Amino acid sequence: MTRLGNAVSLKGIVKRFGGVTAVHRFDLDVEEGGFITLLGPSGCGKTTTLRMIAGLLDPSEGEIEIKGRSVTRVPIYKRNLGIVFQNYALFPHKTIFDNVAFGLKYRDVPRGEIAGRVKAALDLVQLPDVGERHPRQLSGGQQQRIALARAIVVEPDVLLLDEPLSALDANLREDMRVELKRIQSQLGITTIFVTHDQAEALAMSDRIVVMSAGHIEQIGAPEDVYTAPSSAFVARFLGNSNLLPCKVVARNGARVDVEVQGFGMLGIPAARGGDMQPGADAMVVLRAERLDLAGDEKQIAEDALALPGKVTAVDYQGQAARYFVTVNGLNLQALNPIGERPHRRGEKVSAVVRGRDCALVAAEGRP
Repeated sequence: MTRLGNAVSLKGIVKRFGGVTAVHRFDLDVEEGGFITLLGPSGCGKTTTLRMIAGLLDPSEGEIEIKGRSVTRVPIYKRNLGIVFQNYALFPHKTIFDNVAFGLKYRDVPRGEIAGRVKAALDLVQLPDVGERHPRQLSGGQQQRIALARAIVVEPDVLLLDEPLSALDANLREDMRVELKRIQSQLGITTIFVTHDQAEALAMSDRIVVMSAGHIEQIGAPEDVYTAPSSAFVARFLGNSNLLPCKVVARNGARVDVEVQGFGMLGIPAARGGDMQPGADAMVVLRAERLDLAGDEKQIAEDALALPGKVTAVDYQGQAARYFVTVNGLNLQALNPIGERPHRRGEKVSAVVRGRDCALVAAEGRP
């Protein structure tokens, strides 16, 4: 049986397509009321995993439980799920009212109850007056809200979202992710969200499952996955990161001391120092926004390393700029807010690194 408090449990899930294994020994517990995101690049197995939870695909091995009940071989229409797809999948010939009511009619909800539940769902997504329209008469963002209303009106045990924001333009995506999280929090509905967009995952999730090639790379709260990645893959996929080869020199209760190739000694907080022991080859993860570029006029803190560098390229982004810098033969990137003016290409700068801003992962090629 699933532990009390878990809405979904995946136990040793494997999915093979012919000779290709798309999902490898996947274990995951999703807490009741939680918002969990499956995050990774195309082909990592996140949508395949979601489709197995939905009942659209059968696992090759393993067991799926929802609300403590095994549903591994239970068809989709008996799982009481709400699903929103990337293309919304609205019926173009039906009115918005009939689209939202479709799942209720399929579940034999009494006719007298349907109108009230549809109205409540449309109110929740802030589209109370569109019931008589057809999908073609709505914008993309409005259609996305209707697809969400149709999914939640059936009061599902779990809400499954397969990249529902990917068809929207950038500004609307930001607005809709706020709305989606608001609705999920208001309803307290267990939600599993699939995306390849790191900003969506960080902004919306209670926990993030980072996936690569069908494997789980790391599971954790957004701030933990971001500040203390468990592997070079996670560090690269989440945010703009510099990965610097190093050797672990010493380890004590408070910090891990490492010798960084081309930089010098850094003391990294033990909580972000992994489990590498003295003598091990490792990599320092330094997020681009934590690498400060200083001119001659800026004071450097005593606990920081400041090394001479040169700006080779500038990616101007409005309030900030991403700088590409060479430091002791290393090519680094820094994401810094713009003060009076951005640094210029060819400008000499000091690259400022603090151990407290870094994390440590195993060297690539090591377990």
